[in-house]
Amino acid sequence: MSHRHSLLRLLPVLGLALGTLPSIADARAAAATRARPAVSRDAAAMRALTQRLPRTAVTKVDCSHVPGICEVQAGTNLFYIDPSARYLIVGRIYDMETHQDLTAARLLEINPDILVGAAATAKAQEAESAGLAPSHPQSASGAASAPTQKVSLASLPANGAIEWGASTPNAPRVTVFSDFHCGYCRALHQTLKTMGVRVTERPISILGTRAISESVICAEDRAAAMERAYGDQDIEKRACDTSGLDANEAFARGHGFTGTPVLVREDGAVLLGFRPREFLESWLKGGA
Repeated sequence: MSHRHSLLRLLPVLGLALGTLPSIADARAAAATRARPAVSRDAAAMRALTQRLPRTAVTKVDCSHVPGICEVQAGTNLFYIDPSARYLIVGRIYDMETHQDLTAARLLEINPDILVGAAATAKAQEAESAGLAPSHPQSASGAASAPTQKVSLASLPANGAIEWGASTPNAPRVTVFSDFHCGYCRALHQTLKTMGVRVTERPISILGTRAISESVICAEDRAAAMERAYGDQDIEKRACDTSGLDANEAFARGHGFTGTPVLVREDGAVLLGFRPREFLESWLKGGA
């Protein structure tokens, strides 16, 4: 057999061997990532996330709970990223072998008060709300902070607000600090729409939604743009003065509002987190 014919017979084998080289390289890279100490993986993911979402106050990143996914804690909210922080996942993770809602378990571990008040209504709306838990502010150390119980909103500018709801003069008024990626903000929004109240909505970026907030604030019809934001629909981007959003976020930080939603009554009383309609109706009338 000639040397030329022998080489031709070997070409398919060589091609198969060469074709496996990228897979081998990928496997080695994956193995190196798995071998990296957990603390190093968490720190690398935290650095990448900080670059992607510089305005989000991240409490902790933990890449050890679910393979290939890092859990991110921002106050008492949870969301998820891949280790490179390229992809952000807002929702719940279920273990199909143990039939456990891992997100719910972690939320309860982080904040046991989550069961108080809103549990029944929140559970009923979980299926339609890609949701995070009602946010009760915490400090970066994980210990409960002491958010202001009564505030004055007089210093906040109109260009940071979306006015919507009832237009009658005697309608109850409420101000809501919200994040458009917060499932319980969406649930609260839908509840308030049925209550005949006048709402001043002030977006703050807890989950990296500053760009969405700017699109809403800069829209010709802010209320319509807000509905699109809560519906995860695109909003036309326009340039405008967004200093009102800066004021919202500075006000929230200054008063310990590190989660969403936060409601402020006309008399300045503060309510943290989502509540059922019956509770809200009583609270807006001055009830505890």
